[in-house]
Amino acid sequence: MGAISELFKKNIRQYGMIIALIFISVFFQIMTDGILLKPLNVTNLILQNSYILVLAIGMVLVIITGHIDLSVGSVAAFIGALSAIMMVDMELNPVLAVVISLLMGALVGAWQGFWVAYVKIPAFIVTLAGMLLFRGLTMIVLNGQSIAPFPKTFQKISSGFVPDVASVGSLNVLTLIIGVLLSLLVIYQEIRSRRITVKYGFEQSPAWMSVAKAAALVIVINLFTYVLAQYNGIPNILVILMVLIVIYSFVMNHMTMGRHIYALGGNEKAASLSGVKTKRVTFWVFVNMGVLAALSGLVFAARLNSATPKAGTNFELDAIAACFIGGASASGGIGTVVGAIIGGLVMGVMNNGMSLVGLGVDWQQGIKGLVLLLAVGFDIYNKSKTA
Repeated sequence: MGAISELFKKNIRQYGMIIALIFISVFFQIMTDGILLKPLNVTNLILQNSYILVLAIGMVLVIITGHIDLSVGSVAAFIGALSAIMMVDMELNPVLAVVISLLMGALVGAWQGFWVAYVKIPAFIVTLAGMLLFRGLTMIVLNGQSIAPFPKTFQKISSGFVPDVASVGSLNVLTLIIGVLLSLLVIYQEIRSRRITVKYGFEQSPAWMSVAKAAALVIVINLFTYVLAQYNGIPNILVILMVLIVIYSFVMNHMTMGRHIYALGGNEKAASLSGVKTKRVTFWVFVNMGVLAALSGLVFAARLNSATPKAGTNFELDAIAACFIGGASASGGIGTVVGAIIGGLVMGVMNNGMSLVGLGVDWQQGIKGLVLLLAVGFDIYNKSKTA
């Protein structure tokens, strides 16, 4: 029990949010008479929240460095507008248009990163100016009107599914196979992790805890893939999200760049004295945020099948909330990519569940605000206890 207590204390925010996500899902599953976790609704949950989850991955890096980005919703709208002009008006090849759009996002991020990293203007001010600037540019390039429709190939980013290899009744076989393969990977990773801790003499948790953890993950993975298999299988956007989660988790946990980001957020002066090029790290974090904001704008445009002047409204608030709810600290230096995704899912399930039970947008906004306030308050409370 002591080992369990210690493990929970070290990961209290992340594990707490996982437990909260489970309870919220069960609560709304009961309140909606089983509609929440139906295959169609689960797929819709993924599609509806995909662009916020993409933003949350980039935003958590910005928050870990001790900064904030208020412009991502406007940047997403601006890039979506540019992509529409290229693909619809200019009839450019969708692949080329996507590449140019991502490069434009990188340039936007570089523009903001320069002012924050090298001119030392607070990120709050720079990105607030960016929010106004790129919202205005969106209105200008669209001339206040929507542009549609996008090519079918581009729409598949948000509305397409991975083709099945075969089908058994109404089940998508490929999705079930992927679930089994992911389960084997989880078991392999758990065994490998224990072998590494033994090899280097690190303290490790009891074997039964590893078995329980692996078993829980295997059950969740296979239940999730079984639900998806009952509809159309795995959405294309879920594949993109999983690739992003794996890459960014690896960078933050195992690469020098990730350690530098955490060091910068923990103590900028100490990081600089330790040899971390803090200005360069800050600059590239904002470039990365620009690219992911552009990707989010493309995903949203593909789902909506149009570029509109009002696209991206409040995206930044949802992304920031997802990061804080998922365990990121408002003072920087703390946070994980997986935590941001969990926070985004908590918000997404709450939004969907409240809509299904008939709560109005006014109540939804109020409840989301309270959840965000409680999450940040919980973080400050934990810090005061450990100080």
